[in-house]
Amino acid sequence: MTGFLTLFYKELLRFWKVAFQTIAAPVLTAMLYLLIFAQVLEDHVLVYGTVRYTAFLVPGLVMMSVLQNAFANSSSSLIQSKITGNIIFMLLPPISYIQFFGAYVLASMARALVVGLGVLAATAWFVELSIAAPLWAIAFALLGSAILGSLGLIAGIWADKFDQLAAFQNFVIMPLTFLSGVFYSIHSLPDFWQDLSGYNPIFYMIDGFRYGFFGVSDVPPATSFAVVAGCFAILAAATLWLLRGGYKLRY
Repeated sequence: MTGFLTLFYKELLRFWKVAFQTIAAPVLTAMLYLLIFAQVLEDHVLVYGTVRYTAFLVPGLVMMSVLQNAFANSSSSLIQSKITGNIIFMLLPPISYIQFFGAYVLASMARALVVGLGVLAATAWFVELSIAAPLWAIAFALLGSAILGSLGLIAGIWADKFDQLAAFQNFVIMPLTFLSGVFYSIHSLPDFWQDLSGYNPIFYMIDGFRYGFFGVSDVPPATSFAVVAGCFAILAAATLWLLRGGYKLRY
């Protein structure tokens, strides 16, 4: 396990050494979203019949920050290693593809959860939140960050330059996160858009995470968990298959 622990430690140091950029900046961005949307809509929107809009918004912003930073960590790390050429120092040692996968994904989860806790702590100044089902919130945070960490690895393997990675993030990750119910309940949408939201896996991550705070959600948490767990199984298998074959890494 020495190779795994070394690679994991290297990935942790990578984002921690520039914490102002990798942790503080996402927290500030989430706070700006909260200040703008809460200021405009707080007195006009009531969600689930009893939940104030600011309180509704906070778990969505926390989970959005978790997901985006999990993806950014693994994808940016891998593409940097490919472009600079130091990927060879991780491929030559006797580190299995499973250990490679585990180190990158766990480091992505670590960064994502630190950012999420930072957003949650910062928003505590604006709204009081009670956690109705903490185990559900933890489960969705862990699974969601693991999924986006795996997807970041896939994007990093596929991309040959930063432009391609930026396109993947701007045209796939960003729309999926913004159209996943972070800023609204899907029951406020027309029927067509509600049905379309059901095909967005990130919606289930955010809705399930929000259930952990309020005990109510747009979709039953067990259904959301089944969808999220299934997505993780598929993406993990796909990532391991790519790593095992050495696609765009060894060949």
